[in-house]
Amino acid sequence: MDDDDGFFGESVAARYDEASADMFGPDAVDPAADLLAGLAGGGRALELGVGTGRIALPLTRRGVPVHGIDMSRAMTARLRAKPGGDAVGVTIGDFATTRVPGTFTLVYLVYNTINNLTTQDAQVDCFRNAADHLAPGGTFVVEVGVPELRLLPPGQTAVPFRIGPTGWAFDTYDTVTQAMSSNYVTLVDGRAEHESVPFRYVWPSELDLMARLAGMRLRERWEDWDRTPFTHESRRHVSVWEKPVG
Repeated sequence: MDDDDGFFGESVAARYDEASADMFGPDAVDPAADLLAGLAGGGRALELGVGTGRIALPLTRRGVPVHGIDMSRAMTARLRAKPGGDAVGVTIGDFATTRVPGTFTLVYLVYNTINNLTTQDAQVDCFRNAADHLAPGGTFVVEVGVPELRLLPPGQTAVPFRIGPTGWAFDTYDTVTQAMSSNYVTLVDGRAEHESVPFRYVWPSELDLMARLAGMRLRERWEDWDRTPFTHESRRHVSVWEKPVG
């Protein structure tokens, strides 16, 4: 782990876009950018965990001024190097607590990034920070998976999600603390290399309570960016909380 950049240091940043190539395609990006642009309503947007600009850049191309907060200088350097990257303002810091000047009509956090905050306190702080940045009537949007605990047989703590000839990957869960980790084992020259990234999984109802503590209320919840209805079978959700006017 890179001490300054957390778990998204140079070694991760150098291959991040390639490793997540399916999430950079139009099918994944355009619905998210279109929905967020509509919620911004002509105002400014703040992305928490802006990374390499997967969503921030297409959002700016839709005419939305975007500022980002991210701890990783290595990731944001990739953003800066891309066409249009200089149009996105970036502040280096912990997005749960870092404050930037001004107010925004939209604050958003995508692709499970809320789980990078590995304590409940940090997640609560993130909601408060989002609310502090929002103008009255503004919205906070989070995209995150629903914890897949139904896949855990009794006595098992790991769920594999990738198996192949050159490596495999699995998530581990602690149902007491809600701590989890994504673990990647890769075979290189006949040797196994292991990388583990910690997270904290969180339930939709728990996020609603965090929003309430921050003075926001749930406005919408869908299964995806195309506004598919959220059901008990949904494996992820896109949730929109609103900061009341007055």
